Amino acid sequence: MSARRAGADRGGPDVDAVLDELYATPPPDFVSRRAERAAAARTAGRAEDARRIRAARRPTRAAWAANLLRQGRPEESGRFLELGEALREAHRGLDAAALKELSAQRRRVVAALSRQAAGLADEAGYRLSEAAQREVESTLRAVLADPEAAGQWAGGRLESSLTPPSDFAAAPGPAAPPARRRKPEREPEPRDELAERRRRRHDERLAAARQAAEEAGERLRERRAEHADAEAARHRAADEDDRAMGRVTDAERRLAEAREEAARAGRTRRHAEEAARTAGDALAGADRLAREAERAAARLEQGR
Repeated sequence: MSARRAGADRGGPDVDAVLDELYATPPPDFVSRRAERAAAARTAGRAEDARRIRAARRPTRAAWAANLLRQGRPEESGRFLELGEALREAHRGLDAAALKELSAQRRRVVAALSRQAAGLADEAGYRLSEAAQREVESTLRAVLADPEAAGQWAGGRLESSLTPPSDFAAAPGPAAPPARRRKPEREPEPRDELAERRRRRHDERLAAARQAAEEAGERLRERRAEHADAEAARHRAADEDDRAMGRVTDAERRLAEAREEAARAGRTRRHAEEAARTAGDALAGADRLAREAERAAARLEQGR
């Protein structure tokens, strides 16, 4: 039985649907939504679903926008994935004409889809920064160039942006006509391939550094949000502790008063018991005297 069917049979939401929802959730709301969904799965007795939900990592702002695009524009996304397959096939076959046409289409589609991703993010209430927008474009170019990247984006659950391989070159243009040869004053310098490789490596490192900085910023914001939640919980606990201590103090005061009142009542009872014994003794003496007086009167009546 699949995880999707198992979750449905137990009456809970499909865990894959929950994960899709999480990765389309704005990053600032991700942690609280994840905790809520994991708790619901755990309460429903779906421990494995709860574990999978807790294991979900918060996406960067750019990865979230790419997920929104994949989930919110399925038809355009499907055509984009097909374009990537065609472009990679043209590269494998070294079809210059097809490469030229597909590469031009690639630039237009990447630009259009990145704008759609930014629009979806804006509709969700979170505008993309220029750096995040560039990372979305980098992710889309990686999807076209790399089948593994295409598979990751197709799942709609990216955690970070993707980088296209450096060897996925642009489509070659038509061959230039040979120039008339004339003797130059000096021989032209050959193309500096080493400098080109260094430039590519620098660009890759720069893109990686920007991505790392964006992810670090997202983690910092997440830690700040968690710290703020913890501080709020601490303040609530402190307030509750103060209230509880106040109730304890009131209870101790009432207990002391009750003990003092019980002591007074005990003393009153002892006094009353002592008075009752004294009155009882007096009553017994009076009764004895009364009986003696009656007997004396009776004797006098008989002797008269």
